[in-house]
Amino acid sequence: MSLFIKKPLAQLLAQAAESSKGLKRSLGAMNLIALGIGAIIGAGLFVRTAAAAGQAAGPAVVISFVVAAVGCAFAGLCYAEFASMIPVAGSAYTYAYATMGEIVAWAIGWALVLEYALGAATVAISWSQYLNSLLGGAIPYEWCHSPFEISHTGVHGIMNVPSLIVLTLITLVLIKGTEESAIFNAIVVLIKVSIVLVFIALGWQYINPANYDPFFIPANAPDITMPNGQVHSYSSWFNHGIGGVIRGAGIVFFAFIGFDAVSTAAQETKNPKKDMPIGILGSLVICTILYVLFSHVLTGVAPYTDFIKEGKEASVAYAIKQYMPGYNWLATLMSAAILAGFSTVILAMLYGQSRVFFSMSNDGLLPRVFSQLHPTFRTPYKSNLILLVFVGAFAGFVPESVTGDLTSVGTLFAFIMVCLGVWIMRKTDPNVERPFRTPLVPLVPILGVLVCTGMIIGLDPNTQLVALIWLVIGLVIYFTYSKKNSLLRKK
Repeated sequence: MSLFIKKPLAQLLAQAAESSKGLKRSLGAMNLIALGIGAIIGAGLFVRTAAAAGQAAGPAVVISFVVAAVGCAFAGLCYAEFASMIPVAGSAYTYAYATMGEIVAWAIGWALVLEYALGAATVAISWSQYLNSLLGGAIPYEWCHSPFEISHTGVHGIMNVPSLIVLTLITLVLIKGTEESAIFNAIVVLIKVSIVLVFIALGWQYINPANYDPFFIPANAPDITMPNGQVHSYSSWFNHGIGGVIRGAGIVFFAFIGFDAVSTAAQETKNPKKDMPIGILGSLVICTILYVLFSHVLTGVAPYTDFIKEGKEASVAYAIKQYMPGYNWLATLMSAAILAGFSTVILAMLYGQSRVFFSMSNDGLLPRVFSQLHPTFRTPYKSNLILLVFVGAFAGFVPESVTGDLTSVGTLFAFIMVCLGVWIMRKTDPNVERPFRTPLVPLVPILGVLVCTGMIIGLDPNTQLVALIWLVIGLVIYFTYSKKNSLLRKK
């Protein structure tokens, strides 16, 4: 039987209709927008903005955000068509199963582990760093950093304990129920968006125009020696000028993951055909506007070189304390709000991952334990607990820079496949009801593929290699377990 066997669309739609037997439908359009914003605004904005500016893009990180947003917009339009047409948990994995076949669906499902699981680990690490900043460095370095990190005083990390604590607490919230998780998410989203707007409004007064000159990092920019003794060079094509903007887009792309997590909630949405496109595109538009304004203010308040030498994880608080005299209270408030905001990102990532595994398990591609629902809460609680162990291992023992870039690769790969899937299904199933239609097909899907591929190319070669190894591991699992246990093949 072909590796590209497809799941019949009629079967998927029948699965979506079985709401009484599966996940509970309790979410509306505003819940979905809040879920998207909760997932999007987090480590990407508060940590990756500074990383992209300091390492490659400089003040032109604003353009990096625009490039990343354009790629996301193309993908978002394609996601919206699929999510309204096939309102089933599983996101890109489910869409690929119906359009490109089982092995492609498996590859995407496996890649989504990089997006959601490692995304949660990345944000949990940032949560730990912000907590320590808020506490004035009270947590010993060795207990809030991985074994692969060394402080400028020579202290080796042992384990990131705070990240494990927050992952455990959020996992318990997710097990309790989707509706409770949505209420918690909505409250925190309101708080962190308010704080972002306050920073933009107050920080605008402290913009130093000299920090925008030059706007693009020049090829002859002097090397930067970091506190740990490592030297960062801007001579590489991807570390300055237009190349730096492209690499910056790949780095800050992490800031946009989350709107696709909305699509994993399709099977728990009251009216998915109407509400899914609103949730996906609405959260993407709102966050893009905030990102451009935020990055413009941040790189105007502090020179980009500071973010590779001093700011690091707590870059926003650093910029406020260093360049906005009299607003130390804002730095403290910002750290507290970011801390709460990171919690909603972790929640959305763990939520999305458990729903992808739920769908893969229902198809027989993963063990049954991943789709077993709690008898009272009707949530995939065993999947949540297994994810806690896996994600906790990365959060506790791997640096943020490694997990963040891998997350971007997994997301971009899924976006490319979704864009291709819309184009393919327009050819294979032209008469299926589409409550939302992606405009200008095939132009929009093709542009989505090109922009996302460009961002993958712009990422660090080591990250690309690790992602390739991850894909190979996934294929080994597919051929040794999933292919033999596929329910579609058995039928």
